[in-house]
Amino acid sequence: MPVINRRELLAGSLALPFLSLSASGQSRPPSSKPSFESRLRPTVHTGVERWSLAERMSFHAVPGVAVAILRNGDVEVLEGYGSRLAGSTMPVGPDTLFSVGSVSKVATAALCLKLVADGILDLEADVGRWLRRWRIPPGPDGDETGISLRMLLSHTAGFNVHGFKDFDPSAQLPSLVQILTGEPPALNKPLARIDRAGTRSRYSGGGYMVVQAVIEDATGQPFDTVAQRHLFEPLGMTRSRFDATPARDTADIAHAHDESGRPTALPRGWQSFPELAPSGLWASARDLGRLVGALGESYRGRDGFLPRELAFDMMTEVSPGTFGLGLRLAGEGASRIFHHAGANDSYKAYIEGNLLTGDGLVILTNGERGGVLGDEIRNAVSDVLGWPGDWSVRISSTAASELFDGFTGRYARRASQSPVLAGILDTRIEAEELVVSRTAEGLALEADGRLQSLKPVSSHRFVFPDAYVPAGTLQIVFDRGSDRQVAQARLIADDGVLVFDRAGAGST
Repeated sequence: MPVINRRELLAGSLALPFLSLSASGQSRPPSSKPSFESRLRPTVHTGVERWSLAERMSFHAVPGVAVAILRNGDVEVLEGYGSRLAGSTMPVGPDTLFSVGSVSKVATAALCLKLVADGILDLEADVGRWLRRWRIPPGPDGDETGISLRMLLSHTAGFNVHGFKDFDPSAQLPSLVQILTGEPPALNKPLARIDRAGTRSRYSGGGYMVVQAVIEDATGQPFDTVAQRHLFEPLGMTRSRFDATPARDTADIAHAHDESGRPTALPRGWQSFPELAPSGLWASARDLGRLVGALGESYRGRDGFLPRELAFDMMTEVSPGTFGLGLRLAGEGASRIFHHAGANDSYKAYIEGNLLTGDGLVILTNGERGGVLGDEIRNAVSDVLGWPGDWSVRISSTAASELFDGFTGRYARRASQSPVLAGILDTRIEAEELVVSRTAEGLALEADGRLQSLKPVSSHRFVFPDAYVPAGTLQIVFDRGSDRQVAQARLIADDGVLVFDRAGAGST
């Protein structure tokens, strides 16, 4: 059967026709090695872009890439491209180690759930029962609501500290307690509760340091030792390790590169990541393919690494956020996926698994600009395999530019919007005001001092080409009333909606 190019069918956030969805008993594209290397394209596109992988690696100054593609739960394609070190003859292979940034949180969550399955931990209990070296501080207004592992894994515990800075090879590294307390040589603020527990979804790498402390204090063992026994060895992830500072003589490891593709973090060749649970995992494409496959198989109840009930917990959003336990979720029905990206300074990573079909993807890069390259690779793989569901947006070639002047002006964020309805936008968008203006190319939007171009999807809907939203696109809709005036604008991403009211709307 012909492969349906889903993205050619999309307009804005419209869903695909039902005919394109894979279902039980319905035929699928034949299993063969997908030739995605010549099909790369952007997420916001015109329908004509087609680039080769080599071209885009050069354009983004990324020396090396590793890719694993899963079909029906098994790793079917495993390839390395380019070099572990720019200018060298050190090829990337399927077992090359990469720093995977926040993909570490997925492995940490899987480990945590395995310990729950083994009766060592409990998802609902107050984690204070296990902590020995540090105590959970009170929250806003003295809130002493107990913090559970479910809250920590889903980013609903109310903690600050979004992420962590990389450490140079020669830098002194902090202990776990110094990271939690924000004391030197830690580079982060002290961990604090800034939202009432369970009321907001706020991404917190700091919260995952609490998970690390719980696991170490409950077992009495170092974090990586626990991971080796309960996660890596059972799944055959033979190269993976939580390691703040891989030794200089580590074999088959991808070196770090800056935005120009030059080697950095010298002389060793890679930075240090002492925050193990949120960002300290080193892994290969082969190993992460095994993890993606195992989590999906657990969900489908086929000889699972996790009991199916716990896998369902992992793959279900915890309100008011878009996270399950350690994973982001997106899509519906046959397009339902779990996914997560990782972004340390010089390494970008991405994993994805389809919960119905078992198809999936791992992308690892060793360049600072590898994140956009990963999106382009994902688009190519998805196009070639005809994956259902998509967040790409094809921009309009016939924009209603005569309406644009009616969209310009200042828009103020509406007060007290529901975190549940705002979804991913609730804490991700911090701007209190948006300023929309005309440019020679069309429309632009300024928020918090940053100017971004808007590309038309329809007469009143626009997309932000350069704004990153996990497994989605950020769009703005200008709502015209029966008087042809715009009184409000809605920011939309995934299922989240955030409303901004236009200044002076309704006045003459």
